Amino acid sequence: MGAGHAHKLYRHGHSPVHGLPPHTKLAAVFCFVIVVVSTPREAMWAFALYAVLLAAVAYAAGVPAGFLLKRLLIEVPFVAFAVLMPFVAQGERADVLGISLSVNGLWGAWNVLAKGTLGVAASVLLASTTELRELLLGLQRLKLPPLLVQIASFMIRYGDVITDEMRRMRIARESRGFEASGVRHWGVLAKSAGALFIRSYERGERVHLAMVSRGYAGSMPVIDDVSASRAQWSYALTLPCAALVVCLLGWML
Repeated sequence: MGAGHAHKLYRHGHSPVHGLPPHTKLAAVFCFVIVVVSTPREAMWAFALYAVLLAAVAYAAGVPAGFLLKRLLIEVPFVAFAVLMPFVAQGERADVLGISLSVNGLWGAWNVLAKGTLGVAASVLLASTTELRELLLGLQRLKLPPLLVQIASFMIRYGDVITDEMRRMRIARESRGFEASGVRHWGVLAKSAGALFIRSYERGERVHLAMVSRGYAGSMPVIDDVSASRAQWSYALTLPCAALVVCLLGWML
């Protein structure tokens, strides 16, 4: 975790949100999601206020609405699941535009859609303002098991290595006139996948041997000790604290 590692979700900036220590942002997003999930589904106004809070964070971080909305497309499968719920759920029925729909299914669809969208939006904002290396350091600071942090670190780094290897293999096939256009080409693609697996496995063994030869004994050295001041914690926890107030009002009203 010594070198920087940018990712496609990250948007470079110098906002106050970008400058917060990563573990404070991780804790804030986690608490915000817990509060959102705990909100009664009938308090529809509360979810609108949560969206306003996230919009305020996006504005403070300098994240454009288009950038955020484009990356919310990752939740399309969950939206499709939510759309099907009113048709397949049991219980009391209601006619909507001449279509018989389950009342429980409608509430369930709203619950999944509202809470899922808010959770994904909060995660996208976190990724947009925090580099992967900082996220790993934040997880380390929050005392996540070191082995899990190492696995995540290696997965992120060597995911790019394997992707680049796949690209080189594709270019090599195309330079020899190969173009997959049907079932009869699946054999070539299967052999390429097998070769990629073997190369990745051998690369992993070589990297492990190199690490052991340099003194690796199951734990990575802490290069950057990230700390946060009380003011930074207060600034980061503004979002979940405001959301908690909305949640409590949602239960009382």
